[in-house]
Amino acid sequence: MNKARKLIIEENEISEIYTFSLGKVPQKILIEGKSKDLPIVINLHGGPGSPIPFSVGCRGLFPMFTERFIMVYWDQLGCGINNYNLKDRFTVESFVEMTIDLITEVKTLFPANKIILLGMSWGSVLALKAVQKIGKKVDAVVIWGQVLKKLFLNDEVYEALEKAGFSERKMQRVRAITTDNFSDKDMQFLSGSIRKYTDGYTNKKGKPAPVSSIIRGLITSPDYKLKDFKAIMINGTSTSTCLWSELLKLDLTEDLSNVNVPYYILQGDTDIVTSTSNILKAVESLGNSYLNCRIIKNSGHMPGKEGMDTVFETLLDVSNL
Repeated sequence: MNKARKLIIEENEISEIYTFSLGKVPQKILIEGKSKDLPIVINLHGGPGSPIPFSVGCRGLFPMFTERFIMVYWDQLGCGINNYNLKDRFTVESFVEMTIDLITEVKTLFPANKIILLGMSWGSVLALKAVQKIGKKVDAVVIWGQVLKKLFLNDEVYEALEKAGFSERKMQRVRAITTDNFSDKDMQFLSGSIRKYTDGYTNKKGKPAPVSSIIRGLITSPDYKLKDFKAIMINGTSTSTCLWSELLKLDLTEDLSNVNVPYYILQGDTDIVTSTSNILKAVESLGNSYLNCRIIKNSGHMPGKEGMDTVFETLLDVSNL
């Protein structure tokens, strides 16, 4: 760990690992901020099982954020520092309950602070469903890549792959994948194809996020052991028999219509994984005044530099409401 990062940590009024019982399972959480009276951002990462960019190993890595917010980093059960063999024990609802437990614990520690949920992709499912149950305990929600319906399996994906020159044989394989018959190999093939041949995940015109510096920071984290770093990529979520099955079948339109706190959705203009066009249509048709949607140019499902800057700016705007 370099001197600059060490100094950032030392100057933070709060920078501590807590152990909370979430869903009746003890899990480690990092809470870090310049001052204890700042608004709180609870990070709900994507995946399931992908604690990037914000994770428990990020102590001192994001001073731009911790100068303005108390950041709550949670490697969700099954990955990172909370790696765990999920098997068939944990469902989407299990993770929603863990999210609610985390919000409750944070609210107990900081009863007077504003609380904002920051959900990315899979984390948007947790944020949306949790806020349905706990209402005004959360002051606002900011989302990058809102899961709505037809995750992966939608016409935009098929059209993008056809446009990329996919052979008829490969397209038949893609179109044969359904919510009832998908396999891990099928999903790896589909997601890998979207990454390689389209701008659905990352837009090649946009500036990339500083992933390499984040990885270096995780390797030198004062809180991560080597096994925790490895569990960012290879972890217990792969043993789950139901999470992806549930995810692919979700339709969260009704949940979105019932949102009753300020809810800000940020979408990359070329995101076809969590279809941006479907989100725009839903927000427009639902007529819910709490919903706001902003499209970020030259961005896909994974936020690049402009996406991360927009997330930060949106959090600032929301915290001042």
